[in-house]
Amino acid sequence: MPGSPPPRRRLSDSRQLRALAHPLRLAVLQYLMAVGPRTASECAAEVGSTASNVSWHLRHLAEYGLVEPAEATDQRERPWRAAQVGLDFGAISVDPVVMAEQDALIAGGLAEEARLTQRFLDHRETLDPRWLTAARLDSLVLRATPEEMGELAEQIVSILRPFLAPVRQDPPPDAELGYVGLRFLPRLDSTGQTG
Repeated sequence: MPGSPPPRRRLSDSRQLRALAHPLRLAVLQYLMAVGPRTASECAAEVGSTASNVSWHLRHLAEYGLVEPAEATDQRERPWRAAQVGLDFGAISVDPVVMAEQDALIAGGLAEEARLTQRFLDHRETLDPRWLTAARLDSLVLRATPEEMGELAEQIVSILRPFLAPVRQDPPPDAELGYVGLRFLPRLDSTGQTG
């Protein structure tokens, strides 16, 4: 069984949230947290941008301590790595300043989740059939109190955290990167009311 990873980094400073609210920066940071150190060129290929543009965004992320230079294997490379294993954006805010930044981050996260899901569907015929059996695209409606939902979310995240790619020690030889996206929120009707 994997060990316990370090805690997620809490981001509550509005400048850090604003820095991450750019969709390309968020995609690059999520990529580095998933795969470990990579160069700007490698990041650019993953997020569909140019190396010079990604390099600029990496330097911007570094200003806020979100990424940092990694050790290079040769003099020409300049790899970067995420400065944390995961991020915690705190409670959903109703403060208009924080709300706008959180909304941008949430939108970026949802777009990344949609991109990864579509990529999986587009390439499913080339995947190991075991991935098709293991993959789940479930939608569930629960009946619970806000406290129960919060507890359930914490339990599920605590089960998943030891498997985080950047910190998992001694994974099985056939272990590959997997993606899990979770959303815990009230189910609202068309008038914005809970059922």
